[in-house]
Amino acid sequence: MFKYGEKTYIMGILNVTPDSFSDGGNFNSIDKALKHAEEMVEEGADIIDIGGESTRPGHTYVDSDEEIKRVIPIIKVLKDNIKVPISIDTYKSNVAEEALKLGVEMVNDVWGLRKDKNMAKTIARYNAEVCIMHNQNGTNYEKDIMEEIKDFLNESIEIAIDAGIKKEKIVIDPGIGFGKTFEQNLEVLRRLGELKELNYPILLGTSRKSVIGNILNIEPKERVEGTIATTVLGIRDGVDIVRVHDVKENLRAAKIADVLYR
Repeated sequence: MFKYGEKTYIMGILNVTPDSFSDGGNFNSIDKALKHAEEMVEEGADIIDIGGESTRPGHTYVDSDEEIKRVIPIIKVLKDNIKVPISIDTYKSNVAEEALKLGVEMVNDVWGLRKDKNMAKTIARYNAEVCIMHNQNGTNYEKDIMEEIKDFLNESIEIAIDAGIKKEKIVIDPGIGFGKTFEQNLEVLRRLGELKELNYPILLGTSRKSVIGNILNIEPKERVEGTIATTVLGIRDGVDIVRVHDVKENLRAAKIADVLYR
């Protein structure tokens, strides 16, 4: 889908949930979701990532029927109106399948193909891309945190390849904000470059997250500059995709970083 290495790609976040941490309820109607997606594309988003269940700490579980009801009508409208690829942010294979039937190009799985044993085969059947994210319950790490993250990602990559997903369709994500304390998130961000050892494109998702809020002590919507700082440092360390709420601002920063570091 993308020629990794040539530039940083911008993934615009489209939450169609009532309870996402920074924009819950803002875009959970078809008209509002379409308008926001079109704005992000206009601002330079290369891919739109649509999610129907919040994954913030303490979020309310949503069953797959409800998730399908939230995302599928919006995906249909997006497919008719925007020209960039669409990613579905889900860890449930039946939600992914309904989206893939409509031509969605990527599945962004926050559980790294571990939560639903049918997910990898579903993605392979549609020859789609997958973003495999590190995640775990709790924040206890027996070994060095980056070694554990790499082990987890390597095992998930094996699951993907064994199911028939092509190597060139795999992207990895260290999972900032998932199964990690504030200090652990900082350590992962400092050591992002170590993920390049796995030889897969890297996605970084820090946009408006608490790791930024805890440093700056500000509300989610005020965390644009903090997000930009992580975007630039991520690109320096080998990141290929940044998943962000604020497309225009992060794209401008990414263009500068690309000139400096690519």
